[in-house]
Amino acid sequence: MRRIRIVAALAVLAIAFGADANAATKPSLTKGVVIVSTDLAYQDSSAAGTGIVLTPSGEVLTNNHVIRGATTITVTVPATKRTYTAQVLGYDISDDIALLKLDGASNLATATRGNSAKLRVGQTATAVGNANGGGRLVVTSGRVTGLRQAVTVSDDEGGAVRMTGLIATSAALVPGDSGGPLLDAAARVIGVDAVGTSNYTSTSSGGYAIPINQAMAIVKLIESGTSTAKVHIGGTAFLGVSLAQAEGGLAVRSVLDGGAAATAGIAVGDVLTTIDGQPIDSLAGLRATLFRHHPGDTVTLGYLDEAGTQATTTVVLGDGPPQ
Repeated sequence: MRRIRIVAALAVLAIAFGADANAATKPSLTKGVVIVSTDLAYQDSSAAGTGIVLTPSGEVLTNNHVIRGATTITVTVPATKRTYTAQVLGYDISDDIALLKLDGASNLATATRGNSAKLRVGQTATAVGNANGGGRLVVTSGRVTGLRQAVTVSDDEGGAVRMTGLIATSAALVPGDSGGPLLDAAARVIGVDAVGTSNYTSTSSGGYAIPINQAMAIVKLIESGTSTAKVHIGGTAFLGVSLAQAEGGLAVRSVLDGGAAATAGIAVGDVLTTIDGQPIDSLAGLRATLFRHHPGDTVTLGYLDEAGTQATTTVVLGDGPPQ
């Protein structure tokens, strides 16, 4: 399920969904469910989603697309009205999972996890989420309508990811439910709602959730500090530039004052051609390379300046928003 993005001129969304307003106050359904809000400063906007509390000390599971591009993340516990700043412990872009840690949190109520391996088509499925970014938890009811489903999702930047092994549900998922739990009849988390917002659009109708067993396998890798080709641990390496495809590389359209690239002498009009000696062919390729790095790492950029002169510079990567 996708996050909902909020901008200053955003109109109120009128989306019908089958919610039981009284059910949202039931502790058995909302226990361990939190509201996630993000500031997307480099995009001049903000976004909202949902999270699932895993530990009393404040580990929170959500979708990666909920926190993608976030410069700050805050998490609110509806039961106590307390808001925490969150740090990103790690994330997996292709499986759309992120793990957060709330600063200064303790004694939080945690969600009860179920076993997604035991799911059957037709059983009860209930979704809880920050529907439409409204700042309150809404409960919707449905059933499991399919297992091991595959869905292609796309984002604002023209990328596409094939997600597999998903749970299909008839529970009416809406923007802002992203990262919230799909519950079984005993209010145990069986999935993480994952497909369908302003920047994630499913090619199929219906709602989909990532099985909780699959999500927790990624969480365990992040908790252990184990990086893989798909799992990134800790902060995200950041150049501090906006780029556009150009002949022979990527053209620099803007440079963040005081950022890593600016400090290394990169200027608007330069064309980045190599990173650590490897050609820069596309934005996706550069992102993939930066995904393997961390803030404080040093890379060598090759570039053409506005006069067409080839040059190289050493860049100490900054700390930026998650991919």
